[in-house]
Amino acid sequence: MPPNQPQNPDTSTPFTHDDPLLTDVEGCEILRISRPTWHRWVRHGLIPKPIKLGGLSRWPQSEVVGVIDRAKTARGID
Repeated sequence: MPPNQPQNPDTSTPFTHDDPLLTDVEGCEILRISRPTWHRWVRHGLIPKPIKLGGLSRWPQSEVVGVIDRAKTARGID
C-alpha cells in the first residue's frame, strides 16, 4: 500500500472517497426537497435509514442518487 494512504482500521483496506457521506441538508439539495419531506421519506422507507456516527446521521451519496434511479425505474425510464 502507498505510504500516507488512510486505512480502514478494521479491515486494513484502503479508504476511498468514492461515496461521500451526506447530511440531510445536502441530500435535500440533491433531491430538491425540504427537510421535513426528507425525514418523512426516511420514515416511510423511500430514503434508506442513515449511517449513525456518534450523534450524527449521514447518508452515502450513492443511496441518495439511488432514490432518483428507483423513481426513474418505477416510471419506466432507465
